[in-house]
Amino acid sequence: MNRRNAAIALFLGPIAFTVAIGPANAQQPGKVYRIGYLSAPSRESVEQALEAFKRALRQLGWIEGQNLVIEYRWANGKVERLPDLALELVALNLDLIVAPAGAAALAAKKVTSSIPIVMMFPADPVELGLIASLRRPGGNVTGTSSAPGPEIFGKQLQFLKEAIPKIARMAVLTNPADPVTAIQLPEVETAARSLGIQLQKVAARGPEEFDSAFAAMARERAEALLVSRGTTFLVNRARISELAMKGRLPTMYSFRECVEEGGLMAYAVNMADFAGSAAVYVDKILKGAKPADLPVEQPTKFELAVNLKTAKALGLSFPRSFLASADYVIQ
Repeated sequence: MNRRNAAIALFLGPIAFTVAIGPANAQQPGKVYRIGYLSAPSRESVEQALEAFKRALRQLGWIEGQNLVIEYRWANGKVERLPDLALELVALNLDLIVAPAGAAALAAKKVTSSIPIVMMFPADPVELGLIASLRRPGGNVTGTSSAPGPEIFGKQLQFLKEAIPKIARMAVLTNPADPVTAIQLPEVETAARSLGIQLQKVAARGPEEFDSAFAAMARERAEALLVSRGTTFLVNRARISELAMKGRLPTMYSFRECVEEGGLMAYAVNMADFAGSAAVYVDKILKGAKPADLPVEQPTKFELAVNLKTAKALGLSFPRSFLASADYVIQ
């Protein structure tokens, strides 16, 4: 159950949800606007976040099938497909592109500098080169970022160590094809050194490499696993959780959905709660605002989710202080 509200303190402040509409920026009466939705995961894996986004659009007056058409493109966890899918969307002469995840936003930015892009969830959009700064994005990209910076990844490792103090060797599962990995690893390495943990980097570009990746973890006698924030791992979370359980590996994820699928724990923003914020950007831009002028929103609250069923199956008993800090617990 949720033990405290997962409210997001908005970087934009109260103006984010109060859009002043004057004659200069009001939407054109009778016009049907067309936006693209370029998603690295599969639709099924992010259905809750997608519904939250569309629900927020409806509350702002944008009704799919009436005054709004959404062109969906799903990479189904294969980030290498994103460039071609982005080109397909650009060819449709859209009014705007929504790009969940850093890889999707990068793919869209590389093929258009004129169509506005509303990003969702990239951990560090400045480091990725999507924007110039959080307050003044510049260019054609703005939106939401799901972390205050790469330090969130080190925090995940700290929680895992707090829950299981005896951990001395930890694997981190990465996808070299996903640009998020390059941002995450240095922070994880720094945190591992400070905690006295030996880190093993294991790569998997897709599900066809999962078995070999977990076999490598077993050879190196990893005692826990940190799954990096990546589309491929979100889409295939059930398989990863199954392999982690088989290998007796306590695992930390970047998405609460992974815990709901049998993963041990996650520390991250609630995607469904935060996705609705991106609709505000869509609303403003379709009414005339420029992406370059809209500061990027960041969360300051995150959820620690724990699956006690999985913990029991792994023979783990968590310190009471650790459980007291959890926001979402599956009994």
